[in-house]
Amino acid sequence: MKDNGDIRTNGSPSGILDKAELRRQVDDIVLATQVIDIHTHLFPAEFGRLSFYGIDNLLTYHYLVAELFRSTDVSPEIFWTMRKSEQADLVWTTLFVESSPISEAARGVITVLNAFGLDTNTTDLIEARAFFQSRNIDDHIDRVLELARVDSVVMTNDPFDLDEMQVWNSVEAIDSRFLAALRMDPLLNHWPRTSERLASLGYLVDSHMSGETVLEIRRYLDKCVARMRPLYMAVSLPDDFQYPAGDVRNRIINEIVLPAARDHRLPFALMVGVRRGVNPALRAAGDGVGRADVSAVERLCVENPDIRFLATFLSRENQHELCVAARKFNNLMPFGCWWFLNNPSIVAEITTERFELLGTTFIPQHSDARMLEHLIYKWQHSRHIIADCIYSSYERLLSVGRAVEREEIIRDVEKLFIGNFSEWVSLTPERIQRHRDRPETDVVQPGIEF
Repeated sequence: MKDNGDIRTNGSPSGILDKAELRRQVDDIVLATQVIDIHTHLFPAEFGRLSFYGIDNLLTYHYLVAELFRSTDVSPEIFWTMRKSEQADLVWTTLFVESSPISEAARGVITVLNAFGLDTNTTDLIEARAFFQSRNIDDHIDRVLELARVDSVVMTNDPFDLDEMQVWNSVEAIDSRFLAALRMDPLLNHWPRTSERLASLGYLVDSHMSGETVLEIRRYLDKCVARMRPLYMAVSLPDDFQYPAGDVRNRIINEIVLPAARDHRLPFALMVGVRRGVNPALRAAGDGVGRADVSAVERLCVENPDIRFLATFLSRENQHELCVAARKFNNLMPFGCWWFLNNPSIVAEITTERFELLGTTFIPQHSDARMLEHLIYKWQHSRHIIADCIYSSYERLLSVGRAVEREEIIRDVEKLFIGNFSEWVSLTPERIQRHRDRPETDVVQPGIEF
């Protein structure tokens, strides 16, 4: 009987690692490997006021706003009348000075301040405000991506947002580290309102989906795909989403979204389980979570074997079902720990479960960042948890007689952080280089209207 603790040593000429060296190598590799952040709400500097960063934006993020109202007598009605700087001061005083910032969202702000060498025990925001206000946005983006060890981010691009489309119409090129994803929420969840917007742009559509509506929606989406060159299409769906169903959403999915995905070879990302406006007084902070029907995603996969789906669910209770579904459908890729799941204890549980059921054939995390600096804390925190989970998986291999070498760790981590997603969306090295070179024929030209 072999004693793995004796023969699997760092001194082995074959490069096999003992447990102590294995732990060190996993930590070093996970912390150093660049990542593609596959789902964010970030924009490059070219998008101007749509790009958010700085201490006031960090502190008024809806994660912290929801916490604030558990600890203050200030009503939501009063809070929303305050200037953003006043809101930020209230959040800082309440959650960081008068309380210990131990929630994940509060700890994240501390991580960001510490990364920039700012005082995390201060009673006011004078130093932090001065620091962020002095930053050149281009330099700041460079530094944040460097600190987070993020190679590139995928944006959330709403083709029905007129402010955003105005930017696409006016800029010649954008920062090539910011990749596009076409968001379908207005189309699938708010069609009556979206139909009015498309009609105002001259498209022959109506809320009843009659006449030329299907063809006109598709014509618009085809233009958006040509303009933005998205890596995938995506939608956030409620917890009661069903497929198939006899509603407008299902009709748009079947007659427009899935054919567009097929024709343009775009994966379709499904983010399922949100309950909007549970407490409307909290605005963006008032959304909740519900357990969803994973079989709806299974039916999409079985009926469309030629389309690749990305999927994440908001409810902790759906995670095991998602893993089992992914074992049955090779066109289904689980990704990330979304929103309310992005807490260390739950990330560890979900990531461990995925390793046990799926090996390395999943995407462990995305930041869902809305403020630029979120990249720093969300990836720093997640990397430590992912390192723990992958080390535990290797340790279990050692216990049954299978050694692990450094080259295997590098391969597995690169697959989890870059490879799985790149393959899923056909983001080849050549395509990445073409995107970064942005040849003249692919440049977004000003003056072309939708």
